[in-house]
Amino acid sequence: MIERKTTRQIQVGGVAVGGGAPIAVQSMTNTLTSDVEATVRQIHQLEQAGCEIIRVAVPDLAAARAITAIREQIAIPLIADIHFDSRLAVVAVEHGAQCIRINPGNLGGPDKLARVVAAARLHNAPIRVGVNSGSIEKGLLQEYGYPTPERPDALIESALNNVRLLEQQGFDQIKISIKSSDTLTTIAGYRRLAARTDYPLHLGVTEAGGLIAGTVKSSVALGILLFEGIGDTFRISLTRDPVEEIRVAWELLRSLRIRERGPELISCPTCGRTRIDLFSLAEQVEARLQTMRAPIKVAVMGCVVNGPGEAREADIGIAGGHGVGILFKKGELYRKVPEDQLLAVFLEELERIEAEWGGLQS
Repeated sequence: MIERKTTRQIQVGGVAVGGGAPIAVQSMTNTLTSDVEATVRQIHQLEQAGCEIIRVAVPDLAAARAITAIREQIAIPLIADIHFDSRLAVVAVEHGAQCIRINPGNLGGPDKLARVVAAARLHNAPIRVGVNSGSIEKGLLQEYGYPTPERPDALIESALNNVRLLEQQGFDQIKISIKSSDTLTTIAGYRRLAARTDYPLHLGVTEAGGLIAGTVKSSVALGILLFEGIGDTFRISLTRDPVEEIRVAWELLRSLRIRERGPELISCPTCGRTRIDLFSLAEQVEARLQTMRAPIKVAVMGCVVNGPGEAREADIGIAGGHGVGILFKKGELYRKVPEDQLLAVFLEELERIEAEWGGLQS
C-alpha cells in the first residue's frame, strides 16, 4: 500500500491538487495557442483520453488573449505557461488562465512579480514555480554545480528561493516542479525537495525523448517517486502526439494500483505459433479502448492454443488461428469467428459492454 506524503491542497479550476486529492494527469498542447480552433480540437482529444489538467504555451499577447475563447470550449482546467514576460502572465490570468507556470526569479524584478501575484490573487489562480536544470541561476550553479544525482541542490535551492519570492508577496497558492532530463537526478531532486516542503509537487522528466525513450525514462523516475508517495500531479513528456502522454500516464498509475481509468489491455508478445497480424490487431483494439470507461480487462492473444489459458483472468478476449479466431470470456470459449471478421465482431462486443456499463452508471 502506497502511503502518500501529506501536502497542502490548492485548487486548479475544478481539480484539487495535493492534500490527499487523486494524483492528477496533465499534458501540454503543441498547437499555436493563438489558433483557438486547433488548440481546442487537441484539448478535446486529450480530454477524451483522460487528461485532467491542460497547459498551453503563452509566447505572445495573441496567445494570452486566446485563453478566453479556449476556456469557453473545454471542460478541464487550463494552465498558462509563461517565460520571462510578466505582462503575459497578467494578461493570461485576466483572460481566464486557472493557473500559471512561471519562474518568479526571471520575470524582471520585485515590481513585476508583484503585479503577477496581484493578478493571480484577484483571479484565484495558483502559481506553479517551475525550475528546470537549464534555467538555474548562475550563482547557484557556481555554488552547487550543475545538478547531478549525487548533488541536485541547485535545482532545489532555485525552486525554494523562488517560492520565497512569492511568500514575501503574501502568496501561498503554490505548487512546485523541479525537472531534469536525467532520470536519477529527477528522483534525487524530488526526494530531497519533498523532505523540505509541504507544497504540492508536479512531477516530470523534461526533454525525455520520443515514445520509447521518453516512456521508459519518465516511467522509471515518476514510477519510483509515486511509489514512494511523492507527487500530486504529473506529466509524461514525449516528443509525440500529447494523447500518447495521457495513455502512458494512466498505464503508469494503473501499474502502481494508484488509479485506474477504463479497460486494461493484455496482449501476448507473439511467437512462432502466431498466424495473424497481431500487432495491427492489438493497436486497433487499444485505440478503441482509449475512449472506453468500463473497468474491464481485455486480452488480444496470438493463438487459440494458449490464448484463453494465459489470459484466463481477462473479462473478454480474442485469439487468432488459421482462418478462424475465437472470442473468449474468463478463459472459456464464447464464439468462433472467421478471421477477416474477428476485429469487427470484437469491437461490436466491446461497444455492447461499454453501453451496458454506462447504463449501470446512469
